[in-house]
Amino acid sequence: MFDPTRAAGLEALRDFVPRAGSAYARQRNIDTGPHRTNVSTLSPYIRHRLVTEREVVTAVLEAHSLSAAEKFVQEVMWRTYWKGWLEQNPEVWRRYRQDVAELIDAGSADTPEYRDAVSGRTGIDAMDAWAGELVETGYLHNHTRMWFASIWIFTLRLPWQLGADFFYRHLLDGDAASNTLSWRWVAGLQTVGKTYLATASNIARYTEGRFHPEGLATSAPALSEEPLPPRSPIPSVETAVSGERLGILLHEEDLALDSLRGEHPWLDGGVVAIAASADAEARSPMGASDIVRAFTAGALADGLDRAAPAATALVLGVDPAAAVVEWAAAENLDTVVMPYAPVGPVEERMTALRAGLRDGGIALRAARRDWDSLAWPHARRGFFPFRTQIPQLLSQQGIPASPGR
Repeated sequence: MFDPTRAAGLEALRDFVPRAGSAYARQRNIDTGPHRTNVSTLSPYIRHRLVTEREVVTAVLEAHSLSAAEKFVQEVMWRTYWKGWLEQNPEVWRRYRQDVAELIDAGSADTPEYRDAVSGRTGIDAMDAWAGELVETGYLHNHTRMWFASIWIFTLRLPWQLGADFFYRHLLDGDAASNTLSWRWVAGLQTVGKTYLATASNIARYTEGRFHPEGLATSAPALSEEPLPPRSPIPSVETAVSGERLGILLHEEDLALDSLRGEHPWLDGGVVAIAASADAEARSPMGASDIVRAFTAGALADGLDRAAPAATALVLGVDPAAAVVEWAAAENLDTVVMPYAPVGPVEERMTALRAGLRDGGIALRAARRDWDSLAWPHARRGFFPFRTQIPQLLSQQGIPASPGR
């Protein structure tokens, strides 16, 4: 379904733009199955920034007014909001990672109930079909993800963390923030006490009668957790450098080097080497699916091809940081610059890399996109206060919110 290239992402965007206005608003919650055309299916490309959020929103608003395309623009901004919220609450990610590891070590991912759920053998028609679709395609409709999570938590009574881990291992568009925080929202942890209950009537209606699940939970009591620490400030980034030998290190969170350079012209000076690394397996103690690994590898190769003819694909072994340090030393670099990695596995990898480079006298710096720097500080509370900032955020990016052509 998804070719892991920027060209394919741009083609999908061009195909979707005419449907991004009122047609999307009317039909977006309906899941007609794997060959759906009522949603954009752009998320795998946006997640790896083969195509950027700014490009997507700009293209849509060149064809539609913001009021007509409001629902789609909000869906793009949800992903931005989740990242900004997690950036300020990294303890949520740390706990999730620890919980998943402990649940797996305790055998919770090796029970008959868990195996039936991920193998499509629960006897709940919709749930079993969705598990199969996820494993086979690497994708699920957004509305379906909510139903799936609700049934997992409240009907099957399985740990939400293992459900989030199942998604993360299989979703081509899975990112740490959107996936983790969406599961928490269904469970009543993200908006404390507010849960999402999947009902048979709602599923039948929005799948156009494809499914009529039986035996679903009739209540959804919110889960609880230890209070979170106070919100953390968004890390600052150092940018301009001069008189140094720079190496650019791309990764699976951001593979659009051309537009990143457009935002940070200083990246054009002193760059003597470009490399890229990815580690899809780091998504989970149980690794990632074959589809996710193949898409990630393909996206990385595409990003490298577009970055420079002589760019280097680094093979990450047992010690991922060692491969980067070896490359940086061989190129006699003063500084390695990477696209900013938000909270998640890549950020974890870069924390280890920073120490290894420092030992070799090499600095590590990050270039963060204006899209993130402008939006993330507004992700302090819920999405609805954040939503009110969207017109201003678009204006700050030079994206017109007035009616399109």
